[in-house]
Amino acid sequence: MDKIKVIIAFGTRPEAIKMLPIVKKMDESEAFHPITVVTAQHREMLDQVLDYFKVKPDYDLNIMRKQQTLTQITSRILEEMEEVLISERPDVILVHGDTTTTAAVSLAAFYQQITIGHVEAGLRTWNKYSPFPEEMNRQLTDVLSDLYFVPTRSGKKNLLLENHKENKIFITGNTVIDALQYTLKENYHHPILDEVNPKHKKMILLTMHRRENQGQPMLEVFEAVRNIAIEYKDEVEIIFPVHLNPLVQRAAMEKFAQVTNVHLITPLEVADFHNIASKSYLILTDSGGIQEEAPSLGVPVLVLRNETERPEGVTAGTLKLVGTKKEVIEKAMKKLLDNEEAYKAMSQASNPYGDGKSSERIMKILIQQFAEGKLRATDNLFRTTE
Repeated sequence: MDKIKVIIAFGTRPEAIKMLPIVKKMDESEAFHPITVVTAQHREMLDQVLDYFKVKPDYDLNIMRKQQTLTQITSRILEEMEEVLISERPDVILVHGDTTTTAAVSLAAFYQQITIGHVEAGLRTWNKYSPFPEEMNRQLTDVLSDLYFVPTRSGKKNLLLENHKENKIFITGNTVIDALQYTLKENYHHPILDEVNPKHKKMILLTMHRRENQGQPMLEVFEAVRNIAIEYKDEVEIIFPVHLNPLVQRAAMEKFAQVTNVHLITPLEVADFHNIASKSYLILTDSGGIQEEAPSLGVPVLVLRNETERPEGVTAGTLKLVGTKKEVIEKAMKKLLDNEEAYKAMSQASNPYGDGKSSERIMKILIQQFAEGKLRATDNLFRTTE
């Protein structure tokens, strides 16, 4: 059988964490010819993950610019991806999740009539501006896609509600669980652990960066965390890897500069983050991926959003939506710090996101689709001019 020519495209750190296990598995397989394309929508943070997984992209579009707008990101990716797709003519292209890279790459592939496989398809909040622009990115990608690799039954249900064909929807689990197999280390150490001493204090991990939370919502969250840090000074240490966005950096410095048990550090490499998260008592985040990783780590998560496209974790009990209101966040944090039974209920909840074999399932599905002639490398090259 001919090798299946697959482009795996991504541009941000979270995408890389979830797509690189597929790249690694395909590199080991005789059935695939993988081609890795990065847009570098996030440059520095993306490179950290690539370095850790020891993957050198076949194409690096390097589209990142200072203070880039969504329009600029989209237009640059469309132009650059057209050249890659016309040159390579893959049988299928895999995109991930809900970034602007994902939506733009999918549109470029559609223009070339190339089969699109959407990894982590079907997630929904049904609110087009929450999260922004991610909710519409993933909806648009699912409209354009041909194959849907959904993490859970919830994703499949969402796609069926939108009249996508059931025989194109595959429940695979989430590839982020696969990534943990590459990153978690039994004898892990990081210098920050010497400062916070998690064996004797409760270590809290904070991440926050989403566009819709920047400004007053973020300041209110930081105020709540600051108040807890001061009130529980002898009990907790808080680690905050601060996103590189200047707005996030300024807000963090404004609220935490004088609080000695809040440690502002640079963004962590993927292995560092996973291992520090595994040693944490509690995580506060507005990230999507962390909501999926934490159940495997046995760490409760307070989600700093009013809605989540990952309701399985809430249903299972490992996640709790707390929004961005100061009083609500403080109350939720205090409950988990003071109430042992409440903490156990969240930390011992079951993991709904998979068993670490999602990449293998996706590959088996692609092999079957290829054998049945359902993948296509376009015979006609379409320059997008009319």
